[in-house]
Amino acid sequence: MFRFPRILSRQAVVITLAIVVTIPVLAYSAEPMGSASAGNGRQGVVRQGELSLFPPSTTYIQATSEAAVKAVASMQFRNIGPAIMGGRVADLAVVDNNPSVFYVGTASGGVWKTVNRGTSFEPVFDDESTASIGDVTVSQRNPNLVWVGTGEPNNRQSSPYGNGVYRSLDGGANWQHMGLNETRHIGRIQIDHRDNSRVFVGAAGHLWGPNEERGVFRTTDAGQTWEKVLFINEDTGVIDLAMDPHDSNTLFAAAYQRRRTAGGFNGGGSGSGIYRTMDGGDTWERLAEGLPQGDMGRIGLDIYRRDPDIVFATVEAGGGRGGVYRSTNRGNSWEHLSTQNNRPMYYSQIRVDPSDPNWVYSGGLNIYVSSDGGRTFRGATAEVHSDHHAMWIDPNNSNNLIIAGDGGISVSFDRTRTWRQLRNIVISQFYEIGVDMREPYFVCGGLQDNGSWCGPSRTLTTLGIRNRDWYNIGGGDGFYVRIDPTDSSVLFGESQGGNVYRKNLITGESQRIRPLPRAQGQGPDSGEEVDFAWNWNTPMLISEHDNRLIYVGSSHLMKSADRGVTWEAVSPDVTTGVNRDDLEIMGTQVQRGMTLSANDGISSYGNLTTISESPTSPNVLYVGTDDGNIHGTRDAGTNWVMLSGDMPGLAAPNTVVTRVVASRFNEGRVYATFDGHERDDYRPYVYRSDDYGNTWEPIVSGLPDDATVNIIVEHPRNENLLFLGNEIGVFVSIDRGDSWAQLKNNLPTVPVDDIVIHSRENDLVLGTHGRGIWILDDITPLEEISEDVLNTDAHIFSARRTPMWRVTRWQEWSPGTWRVSNPAPGARIHYYLKEGAPLPSPTVDARRDDGGGRSGGRGGGRGGANQMPPSVPTTPPEPTVKLTVLDGNGGFVREFEGPGRAGVQTALWDFRIADAYTTTSGGGFGGGGRRGGGGGPRGPEVLPGTYTVRLEAGGRTTETTVEVVLDPRIQVPMEVLQDRQDAMMDAYNLAKPVYEARQAIAAINDQLNNMRGLLSDDAPEALTIALDDITRDVGEIQENMQEAGAGAGGVNAIQSFAGEPTADQLWQIDQSWRLLPGVIEQINVVITDRMPGLIATVYQPGVGPGPLDTIEIPTRPAR
Repeated sequence: MFRFPRILSRQAVVITLAIVVTIPVLAYSAEPMGSASAGNGRQGVVRQGELSLFPPSTTYIQATSEAAVKAVASMQFRNIGPAIMGGRVADLAVVDNNPSVFYVGTASGGVWKTVNRGTSFEPVFDDESTASIGDVTVSQRNPNLVWVGTGEPNNRQSSPYGNGVYRSLDGGANWQHMGLNETRHIGRIQIDHRDNSRVFVGAAGHLWGPNEERGVFRTTDAGQTWEKVLFINEDTGVIDLAMDPHDSNTLFAAAYQRRRTAGGFNGGGSGSGIYRTMDGGDTWERLAEGLPQGDMGRIGLDIYRRDPDIVFATVEAGGGRGGVYRSTNRGNSWEHLSTQNNRPMYYSQIRVDPSDPNWVYSGGLNIYVSSDGGRTFRGATAEVHSDHHAMWIDPNNSNNLIIAGDGGISVSFDRTRTWRQLRNIVISQFYEIGVDMREPYFVCGGLQDNGSWCGPSRTLTTLGIRNRDWYNIGGGDGFYVRIDPTDSSVLFGESQGGNVYRKNLITGESQRIRPLPRAQGQGPDSGEEVDFAWNWNTPMLISEHDNRLIYVGSSHLMKSADRGVTWEAVSPDVTTGVNRDDLEIMGTQVQRGMTLSANDGISSYGNLTTISESPTSPNVLYVGTDDGNIHGTRDAGTNWVMLSGDMPGLAAPNTVVTRVVASRFNEGRVYATFDGHERDDYRPYVYRSDDYGNTWEPIVSGLPDDATVNIIVEHPRNENLLFLGNEIGVFVSIDRGDSWAQLKNNLPTVPVDDIVIHSRENDLVLGTHGRGIWILDDITPLEEISEDVLNTDAHIFSARRTPMWRVTRWQEWSPGTWRVSNPAPGARIHYYLKEGAPLPSPTVDARRDDGGGRSGGRGGGRGGANQMPPSVPTTPPEPTVKLTVLDGNGGFVREFEGPGRAGVQTALWDFRIADAYTTTSGGGFGGGGRRGGGGGPRGPEVLPGTYTVRLEAGGRTTETTVEVVLDPRIQVPMEVLQDRQDAMMDAYNLAKPVYEARQAIAAINDQLNNMRGLLSDDAPEALTIALDDITRDVGEIQENMQEAGAGAGGVNAIQSFAGEPTADQLWQIDQSWRLLPGVIEQINVVITDRMPGLIATVYQPGVGPGPLDTIEIPTRPAR
């Protein structure tokens, strides 16, 4: 029997307050991540974390969140997918006469476009102010004209909202907002096919409350002005709109009365019905003959293209009156053909084949098809993901269909007999995410109607991240995934309604562990049985203090100390206890069997939505609920306190709590966020408390007024650094929430539902509800930025521990499949340059030695391949700064360049030492390359260890350390690595003399060829013989170089395997050192003894080429 803890009133708790004088912190500096290296005390060198020794040279910058975001604008997010499953699609718009071109309007991932029938897609709506799409319509007369109505119309509790209509005149390349902001959800747009400046918009209106900006809107001037031509009431909008293909003055409108709340849904009313205009919207009549009487719900419409007298409708109604209706007289009367209408609130799509009125399709859980005009239907998409919201039938070939819904996009070319899903568009909708501690780490998360999946943050092959690298761990709607931080094979996941499971990733076994209701009560003998109420998205966490301890939230907080084997309730019912059946929606109580689509999508009301355990104390716990309560305990659940009774500025007391987050720096500090859009309130609600939630302070400065908040997280090492996800993206605060700024960079507009900061990698990981997973690698600049940094001409940040990953080169040909590149290899070096800071003249040729740097490339190259021909006009070079790498003893390793632009910049060191030589124009294959088995200029990678990276810019030198470690998969003794390194250095020291020797041979041959071209047919025979002799001898020397130079190629050969070099590799290096000095001596003899005389004989004095430089004969360094 469970024993319930007590809830205490706030007044019943005795709280001791201490008066603390708070001194504002002007700068935050983390300790260096690597160990100190030689030179730490040199005058004029500032190590990361120290205050500036130089005064700022330009205007003072205050360390606001806005200034921090501006500084890091060059840092780029990367998307890791997945595309293997879809996300909810609301609409399709296909160019009928060129179906290679079509647009995809997604519920929360913006608009996408293909120009090759779906072989590839590109997002075209990334920078607009909303990502939720209700309708996309393309003009068949002018396919460059595209209209988008925002705000998905499918009425789910997860349906995001929009802000009106947009228009593109260039096929989606650019967009203009055309108004109707408060429509919030657009059902359909129709463009007059005779006059494209006349457009009709069917606006469903607010889903969560009443409003007047709904109905049918018309523009006759391409959206410059609008008039509302059909309005029923403030609870009824228009969900569908069909235009007569022959007479654009005739339109049918499906009026829809509905309202959703946090606790339920009412999907119908007297306002729903079918309306018709035959004068372009000036007047409308409600059609009734043959249609259901009384309340109706959602209605879908379609007109047969070849005979517009035939109109189909799918109608939601009670008493067996719902289903498919047809009119053969333009809507004057209707015939009820079928009761087919699966879950009308969510679907209600009907389409008639443009070429055959007997073929009728109904969208729903399945795609249902009728070949007898709508009287009988059969399922046609058994192998396709369920839940279909959009469909296109090729008017020129009825075999070709495109369908779209919760599973993305699928195509058929044989009239539904077979299907192919397009798995190359990342529109996955994550609710919650988690990360593990593998190297590289994996990201796992739950998705809307697509189960739960895990995928790598990067792979260790040259193919990057592919769909096949993601794997499924659970079904249904996926939500929380939590991975044991000490054992990544142990995972806890869930599907909707609290169906929690424990999974063994090694065997694939799953065990359902959701607590069952039992007899329980406030007293040991009460015997009262309680049925737990579970949220659709049930909160769950693993304790930071004990990895066997897990919490899940129903209407009570449940705890298991043995990974779900046994459970106990550690709280009473912490909700308001309201019975939702007593609540009214649109003035009436919702009753199953009476109300249309009663409470669809919300299985219960009054349950937990968030749980937080204090990282500083396992006794401090917080919970939040879907009916607005926050409770806290400071004694592990024995006593609970209601904390949300007085939230300053909160419009309604029962607003959904989206997150409560206990600070890891101050036991009394806690953050809370509320989402008011389910009460038709779109303002942000974010709070901070420093006294365990007894008092709260709003922290919303800088947040947009119309984007509700989903998540707030605190950086694990910097208490001032917070991140927040809302309906349009991610925001950052560097002052503990006092100010916020959007971290846009290259992130598309998209709802951010969850955020995780990887504790080891310091990566910012975003779970977006519409565009998959995005990672901002290494956010150290945001962690360490401060007023001191911003007002310093140049500053280098801490560098994280970096493995030298061994990346396998895989061969694969799979065009059309989705993949993304891995992050560029190397140690990521971040630094800050102030606007106007003086930069030194670059001393390193960035084309030669960028350290793997600015482009993330591998540096160096084959000979002169990277050199610009002198005849090609050059643009002024980008400003650069010099970075120098030193080993632990202060010894030089290499120099490379990084971007010299203002703000935070990133350069990559590819772990290699300096190039062996600098190539010259036309230098062949980099010291012999493939032609002679010689080596390129690139040096070997360094041994594991701690290295210093020094930045010289802005009149100052600043440095940090980076710990370089082996790929964790490699277990090789250090002495073997040292022997391998010695061998590579032996080969490396050959590369320059081999290159110079080959360059000299090439130069000699050029001179010989030039002289041969000058000789006439009657040239002296002795001269011809001398020229032939030298040419023959140089040819023999060139042949000798094949073997003498082969050992220089040993760097890459030995580098490719982390183990002992082979005996042949070592022999080849030894052979080169034995042979090369003699070959170079032969070359020098030709240069000094033979070529000058020949040149003097062929050329007039002062005309011929100058003497070539001799080559220094190399000496093998001692090991």
